[in-house]
Amino acid sequence: MKNEKMKYATGFWDQFTLRGMIIGAVGSVILTCSSMFVALKISSLPWPIMFVALVSMFGLKLFGNTNYNEINVTHTAMSAGAMVAGGLAFTIPGIWMLDPSAEVNFVQLIVITVGGVLLGLIFTAMLRKHFIEKAALPYAMGQAAAETVKVGDEGGKKARWLFGSLGISAVFTWLRDKMLVIPSMLINQNILTTYGSNFGIWLSPMLISVGYIVGPLYVGVWFLGALIGDVGILIGGQASGLLDGATAAAIKNSLGLGMMVGCGLGIFVKEILPRAKALFGPLFSKKSAGDCIIPMQWAPIVVALIAVAFTFLLDLGIVASIITILGCWLATTMSCQCVGLSGINPMEVFGILVLLIAKAVTGIDGTAAFYVAAVVAVASGLTGDVMNDFRSGYILHSDPKAQWLAEVIGGLVGAFVSVGVLAIILTAYGGEAFGSEMFPAAQAAAVASMVGGIAHLPAFIFGLIVAMVLYIIGLPVTTLGLGVYLPFYLSATAFLGGALRFILSKVAPKVEKSGKDNIIAAGALGGEGVIGVVIALIMAISVIQG
Repeated sequence: MKNEKMKYATGFWDQFTLRGMIIGAVGSVILTCSSMFVALKISSLPWPIMFVALVSMFGLKLFGNTNYNEINVTHTAMSAGAMVAGGLAFTIPGIWMLDPSAEVNFVQLIVITVGGVLLGLIFTAMLRKHFIEKAALPYAMGQAAAETVKVGDEGGKKARWLFGSLGISAVFTWLRDKMLVIPSMLINQNILTTYGSNFGIWLSPMLISVGYIVGPLYVGVWFLGALIGDVGILIGGQASGLLDGATAAAIKNSLGLGMMVGCGLGIFVKEILPRAKALFGPLFSKKSAGDCIIPMQWAPIVVALIAVAFTFLLDLGIVASIITILGCWLATTMSCQCVGLSGINPMEVFGILVLLIAKAVTGIDGTAAFYVAAVVAVASGLTGDVMNDFRSGYILHSDPKAQWLAEVIGGLVGAFVSVGVLAIILTAYGGEAFGSEMFPAAQAAAVASMVGGIAHLPAFIFGLIVAMVLYIIGLPVTTLGLGVYLPFYLSATAFLGGALRFILSKVAPKVEKSGKDNIIAAGALGGEGVIGVVIALIMAISVIQG
């Protein structure tokens, strides 16, 4: 019993430590780099919390004794930058999809990421107590991370599994993408030439791991969307003579985009509106001041400064800036609710909803609309991720103030690093890479469609209505539109990971129960993501020097 008590820390400085924040900041840099590449490459971003919990635990143990709470606070800092990268990757590349030669001011992108992070910090400080303690939403990933930390005192076995799979994935990626001795994809060229469908698989440890982590249900729905989009519309529509190639592609893409937006509206109608009083009421009550993690007297001043920065540095104008900030408030609340109940955080959909409001009210131009969506996506992405950490901290009895300060460090690190990585990728591959097979970036394409016009409006509206209704009646359709929109080879590869998990759960349930499978999957995902950024960095340096 004495040994068990020593695993917890009650003092603030035993949880929020210098070594923990150094490890957390370095980890945030690495994870932000990896997440930007993953988000652009496979249009998906699995929760990093399991990976960072393990890395934080192993890293702190190298420096001597640690405790559950120091590990928890450290992994809060480490994970914060990942979803900041996701918010940027899921929105801004749409600018180059509409115009590959577009010039983007990277100082403005810093304003977007820092502004989104600051708004996310403010709203998580306000919303944590309601969702974690009062509403007590499950936040399954946060619970799993807490259990991982508790059982992590088994020695170095888990570390070997994690870093072993990371190393193998990294070597494979280097041989595939840099040395070119392994093909990237296996594509049926006849179907590609005849119907324009990328019918095949991508040889990717990262995407197989994504499918494994997401699980067979949502990956199965994802693959069903791919069958509808490619086999049903692209191939079936043309083979039957009902559609020509251009029309089939327009219907496929617009239907998928409509379904993604429809799921976002379904979340709003089903999860937010019925709980509006409970969610927003306490924030306007003086009695709720104690619900915040820290005193918030400074928050109105910061929000006012953010509004000024958005108005003049992003050229949004005062009305669009206010709509953006209020939209972040709504979107972060939706993100807390959605992640807590389903584990899904459609941050780019929240960004689309706010940009549509801003365009309708103010008539902002295309680039400004992307900026609005990016701010909202960054804020809601950060919030959704950190609420998982807060749930883990609640179970482990961590000091929420220590966690929030760790979020400040990791989030701001992610704000600057994500913009730097995007600049490196843009320099290495050019604007035409976004929206191509190299970086499909489906979420950014959805934002671009809202800004630049929808190719087939009836298909979009149909997909929106169908997905919204299906979500409201309780069907797991959050990944259906993603499958319809994405190239088939991405969906098929993710499906292999989900199928592998399903088979393993039947033939070797002990392996799944031990957690080794998730550790290996997390390492494989991280290895390819990190090496992808390294290769892009090498190419960027070559371009600059050349």
